[in-house]
Amino acid sequence: MKLRVIISLVVLIFVVSGFTDCYKPVTNSGLPKHIKVVAVPAFQFEPAGIRYRIESRFTSAVTNEILRRGKGLKVQGTTTGADAVVEGNIRNFSFSGVLLDSEGRARVYEVTVVVGVTVRDLKENKILYDNQNLTFRDSFEFSSDPRSFFNEEDPAVERMARAFSESVVSAIVNGMGVKEEKK
Repeated sequence: MKLRVIISLVVLIFVVSGFTDCYKPVTNSGLPKHIKVVAVPAFQFEPAGIRYRIESRFTSAVTNEILRRGKGLKVQGTTTGADAVVEGNIRNFSFSGVLLDSEGRARVYEVTVVVGVTVRDLKENKILYDNQNLTFRDSFEFSSDPRSFFNEEDPAVERMARAFSESVVSAIVNGMGVKEEKK
């Protein structure tokens, strides 16, 4: 009997002290409710970020990821009629040898891409998300046999584009880093 009274008092104290408000599941997007159409224009690049088709790969990856995880968001390539825009800028692209073979030739290369991204609310003219220094790295290996050579740089860039798009869309959809004014 005493145990039941003690348990009842402990539960009552938790309920009265507000511990029930600690857990609140995330049920909606981190974007403002009025955003239904997102524009993803072609990413730009700075001179240090020039590489064949890199901007189109990153643009396509972001578009596909928003369609996949955007919870009903529509995506278009132009800002006309859009509620928000995702602007990207390939700031730097580099690759370098990180592992040498016994003859002193690079066998494993590391590719690094630095991207800046901004998400703007076009209706309220506010920046919702901004990170100008997203860095992504991947590595690839050259074969020692010249007859079986396959350039692994392109698949490495594709993997980085997917990782970038997953990171950005997660931040947007889950509301992490989305700037919202407190009421």
